[in-house]
Amino acid sequence: MSPAAEKWFNTPFRPTPGSHGIFTDIPFVATQHSGTTPGAYWRGANTFYSVTVFEETGMSKKHPVIAVTGSSGAGTTTVKVAFEHIFLRDGLNPAVIEGDSYHRYDRVAMRDAMKKAEDEGNPHFSHFGPEANLFDKIEETFRVYGETGACKRRYYLHSDEEAEPFGQKPGEFTPWEEIPTGTDLLFYEGLHGGVVDGSTNVAQHVDLLIGVVPIVNLEWIQKIHRDCAQRGYSAQAVTDTILRRMYDYVHYITPQFSRTDINFQRVSTVDTSNPFIARDIPTPDESFVVIRFRDPRKFDTDYRYDVERDRFIDKSAQQPSDLNFPEG
Repeated sequence: MSPAAEKWFNTPFRPTPGSHGIFTDIPFVATQHSGTTPGAYWRGANTFYSVTVFEETGMSKKHPVIAVTGSSGAGTTTVKVAFEHIFLRDGLNPAVIEGDSYHRYDRVAMRDAMKKAEDEGNPHFSHFGPEANLFDKIEETFRVYGETGACKRRYYLHSDEEAEPFGQKPGEFTPWEEIPTGTDLLFYEGLHGGVVDGSTNVAQHVDLLIGVVPIVNLEWIQKIHRDCAQRGYSAQAVTDTILRRMYDYVHYITPQFSRTDINFQRVSTVDTSNPFIARDIPTPDESFVVIRFRDPRKFDTDYRYDVERDRFIDKSAQQPSDLNFPEG
């Protein structure tokens, strides 16, 4: 581990209000000035209010693994971009791997597998479940990196823009290749960073597991808007995908959020009761974020903003585990 990485992972932190234009580690809220919301699109300058949420995470091992996990449309990519700013600022060299690269099938093969599953009476075959993913490969990647600082990765090419540099078609995988040497940490962003299925336990190999989980109607609004605007799907096609994935969503996606060290849950304060007709994603001023710590003793949650009305703490436990922030 480089000196910069060792200092970063071993420095005790406490929640600190950020300032415009400066990341103070993990962003919990984007301001109305940036127009940036979890799961939405980058529309303005990178100006954020943010909060450092680590006090002592135990990430002192030589090859740490960080995973950001959440459902499709939840906003994990936005958190990934924020982490990239953090790594750049602090001089860290991460190996970044994408959850979609651990799908079992490319786009064409997935369509064939879905058709076969439907013909056999399984209408729930989806990218959320074990049949369409390489859960064992994710676990192997995390375990091997933690032990050696090395692993293999590939990319799933979503679009023409992503596929062009590789001379491939959208919906294909690049070949597996060794990651560069000398990385400080492994950073995963995707659907299954904390999944457990039978003898496969991905979560046990993660040093810091972060969940991004908006309330479900808001998550669906974000997914519909993203898939229609960025990936060219119709609203009906996205709705059909949500319905097909529901069984696997309940059994493989949501249980991960009981294993995360930290959850960021965005909650809308406006009506999202019918996400399938919503024209817009709620703005930051129309939301707040609940931050949940699995073990509050690791974090300094006793800190208070100067303006107390800007936050409230769930004190139902002996030590508070939930922080609640207005987003705008």
